[in-house]
Amino acid sequence: MDETEFWELVDDAREAAEGDPEEQADLLVERLARLDPDSVLDFARHFESRYNRAYRWDLWGAAWVLLDGASDDAFDFFRCWLIGQGREVFEGALHDPDGLADLLGDFDEEIDGDGEELGYAADEAYEQLTGVVAPDLELPPPPAEPEGTPLDFENERLLAERYPRLWERFRG
Repeated sequence: MDETEFWELVDDAREAAEGDPEEQADLLVERLARLDPDSVLDFARHFESRYNRAYRWDLWGAAWVLLDGASDDAFDFFRCWLIGQGREVFEGALHDPDGLADLLGDFDEEIDGDGEELGYAADEAYEQLTGVVAPDLELPPPPAEPEGTPLDFENERLLAERYPRLWERFRG
């Protein structure tokens, strides 16, 4: 599975789920379970590599503003959700986290921003197909700390200055 196929699966499931991350995860499991196990592992590698790429302080700050706070777990689930939003939103957020203010349509804090189940979709599909737990993906280990310069998430003035568009749209 190449990168284009990966994003097509993500986009198709999101569109069919009408943006609901839990439904998107269920649809991804169904669609992945129709593939061969190696393709499911390829999908998992694509997902995991993007998940690790998004482990950045600047993106965590954006998540903090969007979600009105983001613990370690909440940021993990946010990164899964961000991948689930598709290539344009994901790459745009990496390029300019404050740009999420323009990239996101409606945002409902009750369902958006938490894609925990998306992070398990490939594992569930692999187990359905093979009856065993997915093997190690043989990717480089995830970074121990987020990339970039740490931010003081408790400093609202700093967050408002660093993420002016997100702050105005979601906290203003």
